[in-house]
Amino acid sequence: MKPLPFLLLAITLPVLAQAPIANEVEITVKGSTRHIRSNGIPDHATGAFPNQNNPNTISPQRYDFDVTTKPKLRQKPTEYRMQPFGVAVNGVVFDPFAAEWWHGDRNSGWQYEPQGGSIDLGLDENNAHVQPNGAYHYHGIPHGLLQKLSGETPRMTLLGWAADGFPIYGPQAYSDAQDATSPLRAMKSGYRVKAGPRPTRNSPGGNYDGSLIQDYEWAAGVGDLDANNGRSGVTPEFPEGTYYYVLTESYPFIPRQFAGMPDSSFERKGPPGGPGGGPPGFGGPGGPGGPGGPPPGMRPAPQRGRRGGPGFPPPPPF
Repeated sequence: MKPLPFLLLAITLPVLAQAPIANEVEITVKGSTRHIRSNGIPDHATGAFPNQNNPNTISPQRYDFDVTTKPKLRQKPTEYRMQPFGVAVNGVVFDPFAAEWWHGDRNSGWQYEPQGGSIDLGLDENNAHVQPNGAYHYHGIPHGLLQKLSGETPRMTLLGWAADGFPIYGPQAYSDAQDATSPLRAMKSGYRVKAGPRPTRNSPGGNYDGSLIQDYEWAAGVGDLDANNGRSGVTPEFPEGTYYYVLTESYPFIPRQFAGMPDSSFERKGPPGGPGGGPPGFGGPGGPGGPGGPPPGMRPAPQRGRRGGPGFPPPPPF
């Protein structure tokens, strides 16, 4: 068998690039508050941005988050939409939702799942892409960060902190949640695709297939994790035990609801990347140099749209 030409080999390899700007992150604890400041630049190789399905360029942000070091479980989960779930230890945000709705109508009640197969948002090998304001963010397991922290040996790896203060771990966890000597295994989500057809009126129609967030349901006994994609148990950082979230290979990838009360510093206060909107790092008020805006002397990233899959109109304004 003849070796493939060098050009063909180069084309078939994943396109990875190191961010040209250095990662900056500072995590400090004062009293019962963990303060996280970062520029949102990843500390690992990324895919090429812009790309065919994501027209945006990675640029520095001004993230300024607070999470409690004494989180408490609530009786009922706290749902959220269109804001970061948490922040990784490298200062990049976990932001699982996308501004993609059936018929472009955010009030339709049907929102596309970024990893559901119906839209291509230009995600890279880290399940990440870039918002219009230049914010690189994760939609699933950040494989580059996970490998950097854990190496080639699987281990229970702390990846970040949720907005409610509970820790976020990679997919590997102790098979016995209360026994740190038990074997590691990849945690399985308890979510599954609903059976049967979607409603015939005011819906995309067809059968539930996982392309939309509303196609999924959580079922007791299906996986290892609760409806928050979390569990209680011991971890390397919490040998006495804690509640913690797990990032999984299947839906929800990143949890879609909080077990505790999220801090308001994670709330989105306007359109991502839009003038005068967004939380820290999402085009915040004040423009360049203001909270959430690019550093002084830098021009804002062009507002070219968050999405990029074919066949869908631009999302409506928030």
